Amino acid sequence: MDKTELRKLQDFLRRAFGNAEIRVGLDPKNVDQAAVQLGERRLASLSVDDEDGDRSFAFEMKIPVGREVLQEYLRRLFENDELKIIGRAKKTDSVELNNGEDFLGVISADDPRGSSYTLQMAILDFDLEDF
Repeated sequence: MDKTELRKLQDFLRRAFGNAEIRVGLDPKNVDQAAVQLGERRLASLSVDDEDGDRSFAFEMKIPVGREVLQEYLRRLFENDELKIIGRAKKTDSVELNNGEDFLGVISADDPRGSSYTLQMAILDFDLEDF
C-alpha cells in the first residue's frame, strides 16, 4: 500500500464510522498490512487482496464485548450514535453493522458463547474513488 492508498483508506474509514480521528498507517510489524488507530489505540488491521486482478482491502477488528453491549460499545468507541447492529436472516452467529442506512460490514461471534466478536469489512477499489 502506498501513501495515496493509505490516505484514501483513512478518509473512507473516517466517513464510514463517522469519526475524523481515525488514522491509517503502515503496520511496522507487518509490511503487508496497515494499522487502523483511534487515538493511541490500535483498532484494526487492513490487508490487501489482489486476487483475480481486482484490488480490495480487508478490514478486521476484534471487539472484546458480548452481544448485549455490542452496539453501545461501538457507538461509544466511534462517538457515533448512528451505528446500529441489525440481525441477519437465518444467521444467529453474526449481525450486520450499519451507519444509518449504510451497510458497513459483518460482525461474527468468535466463540459459541458470544463473548467476543470480529468486525469484517471489504473495501473495494472503487469505494475509494471519491477520496
